Amino acid sequence: MPKIPAKLNQLFKGFAQLVAPPPDLTVSEWADTYRKLSREDSAEPGQWRTSRAPFQKAPMDAINDPHVETIVLEWASQTGKTALMMNIMGFFVDYDPAPIMLVQPTITMAEAFSKDRLAPMIRDNPTIKDKVHDVKSKDSGNTILHKRFPGGSITMSGANSPASLASRPIRIVMMDEIDRFPESAGTEGDPVNLATARSETFWNKKRILISTPTVMGASRIDFAYENSTMEQWNLPCPECEEPQPLIWNGIEFEFDEKANRLKSVAYRCQHCGMLSTEHEWKSGVGTWVARKEHADTRGFHLNALASHFVSWSRIVNKFREATKGGKEMLKTFFNTVMAEPWEETGEKLDDELLYKRREDYGHEVDVPEDVVLLTAGVDTQDDRLEVEVVGWGAGKQSWGIQYHTIHGKPDQSETWQQLDSFLDRKWLREDGSGIIVTAACVDSGGHYTTEVYKYCVSREHRRVYAIKGEGGPGKPIIIGSSRKNREKCLLIRVGVDAGKERITSNLQLEEEAPGYCHFPIAADKGYSQKYFKGLTSERKALRFSRGKPRYEWIKTTARNEPFDLRNYALAALEIIQPIFEQALRTGTTPAPSSAKKQASKKKYVKKQNIW
Repeated sequence: MPKIPAKLNQLFKGFAQLVAPPPDLTVSEWADTYRKLSREDSAEPGQWRTSRAPFQKAPMDAINDPHVETIVLEWASQTGKTALMMNIMGFFVDYDPAPIMLVQPTITMAEAFSKDRLAPMIRDNPTIKDKVHDVKSKDSGNTILHKRFPGGSITMSGANSPASLASRPIRIVMMDEIDRFPESAGTEGDPVNLATARSETFWNKKRILISTPTVMGASRIDFAYENSTMEQWNLPCPECEEPQPLIWNGIEFEFDEKANRLKSVAYRCQHCGMLSTEHEWKSGVGTWVARKEHADTRGFHLNALASHFVSWSRIVNKFREATKGGKEMLKTFFNTVMAEPWEETGEKLDDELLYKRREDYGHEVDVPEDVVLLTAGVDTQDDRLEVEVVGWGAGKQSWGIQYHTIHGKPDQSETWQQLDSFLDRKWLREDGSGIIVTAACVDSGGHYTTEVYKYCVSREHRRVYAIKGEGGPGKPIIIGSSRKNREKCLLIRVGVDAGKERITSNLQLEEEAPGYCHFPIAADKGYSQKYFKGLTSERKALRFSRGKPRYEWIKTTARNEPFDLRNYALAALEIIQPIFEQALRTGTTPAPSSAKKQASKKKYVKKQNIW
């Protein structure tokens, strides 16, 4: 057999490597076998061991799952994000060659990453060093921001550079600290979308999004995590063995102010209530627990309490420093240490500006033409009922229609008869047609709960509902419903904090947009300066109790009925959301159902838990 020339033999080997099937090793197995930590990366340089931080295994190995396209890491600082990212890059360079892009917030940061992190990894890992030539080598074809290897390349990009994001097709797109990305890459648009578009031609593409969060509602990583499996790292309680994620409210510490030192820190189990030490908790075998199902996106949330690289005592000391440094330092603590988006506390709204913003709806017009239906909120006081009728249109813009007081005690039938007359009133449009209230919510709190139940149970066919407000974070506007009362009245539980947040946000809009709030200038509509003082009577504030954060709505003025009533009218809209959508499509509001049909509808709605 003739001898194959050495160069041709080398060419055959290179071709065989390119067409070889993907390896059997996972990313974590590759790292445990081949990855060497550089002195620039770790206080313990040498062989990588996934067992040192077992929470890193599942996120790394998700890369090898053919069904997973996107991996989201909403992780705190000092939890090994960068090391995990380096392992993924090393795996694809060495074992599954592919074009890779790593996007940093800026080009400058991309250059620093290449010099300070990537170059040492290439230098200290023989299997990678043999494939990626040094920048200084002759004919290497490599630069600081672009490195080639057999079958692929690594491109370092900056989110502020549209040219670097749109240069070439990429199979593996990694984006680091995406919450620090600019809103737009020049004039080209969102840098996350631009980078992601590079991978669309690959059937086996992977996208890795990594960041600590920033502000709630504006955090890219938090939004991506919400659209994933939403997995949390759970550790078993050393006492009851119940798995649970570690949260800041579980930390309890004692500080000696006189000696200026931390005396003790422990964690209280959220199930059995027992206190255990950091060592006891971290000795347990942790697991990732998903809170949602998702076809192609796995999301992992991890705060520093679970980290093996930072102690609880250090975290507590950081918290104490943050509490002394004000809002910005607290924000940094919860973003970077607890991996939680910061929820901005609300400044008090300017009631004078809202009062001056009132509009003329037109002569003898109750309802502007853009309103498609009306809802009402009813509040019970010891000597009166207060009512607001609110109009709703496209984009859930709102129009104040009438703020009204019915004088009389709620234990008297005449008082409720007056409410009936008010809710049954026809409100005039400019064309002379009339519209009535589609749904109303009546607060059952206070001293007249039974009277509210008796009134509402006989008017469910009119979509008049008894409600009970519940405060607290994380509760939707409509929580649920039941009939567990003597009158068998349908009682709807309303998350008032969620409603207050939406109303406050909408009141802050200064130009017409979805959610914008309109108010009439006509004197007989009830929208006086007193009304606007009540509408702006609460603001959201951050409070700490024994070092634990808690958001509360606090009153800034004595009377807050207008704020509550707008909340109840909003709840009524959420209850009849399907009817509202129909009204938007057709431009007509369905009349209240007959009692027989409404009873049938109630049974269905309750079964489906739509309330």
